[in-house]
Amino acid sequence: MENLFVNIADSLSSALSSAGVPLLVNGVVLTLVKIVGILLFILLNALWLVYMERKVCAFMQARIGPNRVGPKGLLQSFADIGKLISKEIVIPKDADKIIFILSPVLIFAPTLMVYAVLPFGKDMAAIDMNVGMFYFFAVASLSTMLFWMGGWSSNNKYSTLGSMRVVAQMVSYELPMVLALLGVVMITGTMNLQDIVASQEHTWFIFTQPIAALVYFIAGVAECNRTPFDLVEGESEIVAGPFTEYAGMTFATFFLAEYANIMLICGMFTVCFLGGWHAPFGLTFIPSWIWFFLKMYALVFIVMQFRWTYPRLRVDQLMGFGWKVLVPLSLANIFITGIAVKIYQALGW
Repeated sequence: MENLFVNIADSLSSALSSAGVPLLVNGVVLTLVKIVGILLFILLNALWLVYMERKVCAFMQARIGPNRVGPKGLLQSFADIGKLISKEIVIPKDADKIIFILSPVLIFAPTLMVYAVLPFGKDMAAIDMNVGMFYFFAVASLSTMLFWMGGWSSNNKYSTLGSMRVVAQMVSYELPMVLALLGVVMITGTMNLQDIVASQEHTWFIFTQPIAALVYFIAGVAECNRTPFDLVEGESEIVAGPFTEYAGMTFATFFLAEYANIMLICGMFTVCFLGGWHAPFGLTFIPSWIWFFLKMYALVFIVMQFRWTYPRLRVDQLMGFGWKVLVPLSLANIFITGIAVKIYQALGW
C-alpha cells in the first residue's frame, strides 16, 4: 500500500511533466492533491469518530446507541450532517458579523496544515519537513485565536467567558506539551517526524520517556477541551462557552474540528512515543499505515473512555494541575534526559 501511494504520486508528477507543466507548478499541483486527500480523510474520519463515540458512550452506559439509520446505525452521522445543513445560521444582531463567520470557516485550517507533515506510514507524509515538530506546535497553537474570535465576536457574556477559558487553558497546557516532546528531540537530535519514527525501530520512546508520554497525553486531552478538561464549554456554568450563539453548520464545524484535533494529538503521540508505523513483535507483513492507525485509534478510544468516566475539574484545579504538576514534571524529565544523553555519549554507546 505504501508503494501504491508513492507510485500514484510519481505517476501524476510524470504525467504533468510530460504535458509540459513547469517544475514549480508540478510541485504545487502535487501538494494540493495531497492536501485535498488529507481533507477528505479528516472529514470522513471525523464522521466515523462521532459514531464511534456515541457507541462507546452507549456501551459504557448500558445503552444501544445509533441503530436505525443504515446498518448498525452507521449512516447516523451523515443524517446528522444533513439536518445541520438544513438549519438556519442565526447571527446575533450586535455581533461582529465578519469575525463571527470567519471563526468557524477557519477553524479547520490549522489542523489541516499540521496533518500535512504527519507521517501516516512509511514515506506517507504529504510534506517531509525537517522542522516538523516545531511546525506542529507553531501552527496548532493558532486555533486558540480562532476560538477567541468566535466567543468575542458573539457579543455574549457566556461566549466571552468561554473564549477566555480557551486562551487560559490552551496556554497552560501547550507549555507542558512542548516541554514533554523536548525529551524526544534530545534523544533523536532531530525535529523531523519521519526521522523520529525511524529512530524507534528497536525501542519505542514510551519505554525510554514514560514521564514525557504521560505529560503529553494528559496535556493533549486538555488541548482538545475534552473531559475532564472541558471547562471551555462547561454547560452547567456558561451554557456552551464560545459556541453559545452558533447553530447549524457553523456549530458543526467546531464540533468536527474537536474530533480532528483528537486524531491529531493521538497521531503525534503515536509518532513520538509508540514507534509510528513500526510493527510490534516483528509483524512486518502487515502494512505500516495499518499499524499507525491501530495505535492511533486505540489512543482515541482511551480519550473517549475518559469523557464517560471522569467528572469535570474546577477551573482552579485545571490551572493548578497544569502549572504546578505537569510543567515541573516535564522540566524534571528534560533534566533527567539530558543527564542520560550525556552519560550515553560519554560511554560511547
